[in-house]
Amino acid sequence: MIIGIPKEIKNGETRVSVTPALVARCVSLGATVLVQKGAGMPAGFADAEYAASGAKIESKARTIWKNAELIVKVKEPLESEYGLLQNGQTLFTYLHLAAVPDLAKVLLKKNVLGIAYETIEARDGSLPLLKPMSQIAGRLSLQIGAYFLQSQNGGSGVLLGGVPGVKSGAVAIVGAGNSGAHACRIAAGMGARVTILDLDTRKLDMIDDLYRGAVTTLAANPANIEAAVANADLVVGAVLIPGAKAPVVVTRQMVRQMRPGSVLVDIAVDQGGCMETIRPTSHESPTYKRDGVVHYAVPNMPAMVGRTSTIALTQATEPFLVRFIEKGVKSAIEETQGLAKGVNTRDGKIVNTAVAKALGYA
Repeated sequence: MIIGIPKEIKNGETRVSVTPALVARCVSLGATVLVQKGAGMPAGFADAEYAASGAKIESKARTIWKNAELIVKVKEPLESEYGLLQNGQTLFTYLHLAAVPDLAKVLLKKNVLGIAYETIEARDGSLPLLKPMSQIAGRLSLQIGAYFLQSQNGGSGVLLGGVPGVKSGAVAIVGAGNSGAHACRIAAGMGARVTILDLDTRKLDMIDDLYRGAVTTLAANPANIEAAVANADLVVGAVLIPGAKAPVVVTRQMVRQMRPGSVLVDIAVDQGGCMETIRPTSHESPTYKRDGVVHYAVPNMPAMVGRTSTIALTQATEPFLVRFIEKGVKSAIEETQGLAKGVNTRDGKIVNTAVAKALGYA
């Protein structure tokens, strides 16, 4: 099997889809690994490390795309890469097709076997390849929110942890999954007044038990969300429906009730965002103001900590790459429980139900 590792070209992206250690394992199993020159540098992995691990270093992305049977990436192909996709090729990456319908059309036209990290399921129904990036994004959301709350950065000048005699800042987290739970952990650790909302009472029970009542838990109905958002200095949107477009749960009317200089961080922007006023931003230009509120919605947030994110991601993808090499991609899909859920496109069709529905193919 020939595996291709092109350099990521999304704005501000610093992650790479394999580490030198993972290359060495793939090569030991009989795979040929083509790595584009400089692909690992933003995450601190030099070309020499890849070469020493058995990779073949290629200077041009086009060469890798042309020769690889399996392309392994971090982010979805951008428009400038659409023409590089080969007919019948296998693509293993974060796809988030609900937010990029044009890419879906290209994958269908070229009969690409598109396997999305974000919809692969474990036996317990969890999302093992989405989990590490969700955890990182959740933790980063508080760092980011605290930074943009500073007066010099356009915020209202609130210190989330407060000081003696001055109440701490209020954080509202909508969604108590991986991202939301990790955002909650950092917010509570900073000393903020935290409210977390979710439809799943089991998740709220776990939060309540863990923090012994120090975090307010609420059912995520419109009235509770509206009240929590109106009183928050920082709102973190962390709503996820695997493969589907994120539902809008924070409306513009809710945003208008917030104090000027408050901050919104939408982790769900990869799937279209869960806030009505949100639009994707970039690491180069991460925020904008609407209705006096700072909006942050960078789709590849974990790229802010590229080395940590790369190591966390590749530890999660390694077992699947090993299966692909040992069994072949199609056999691995048939034999590995949950991997079939990761298949979004195959033989010119959208085969994941949630993705098909989100794109209007079902």
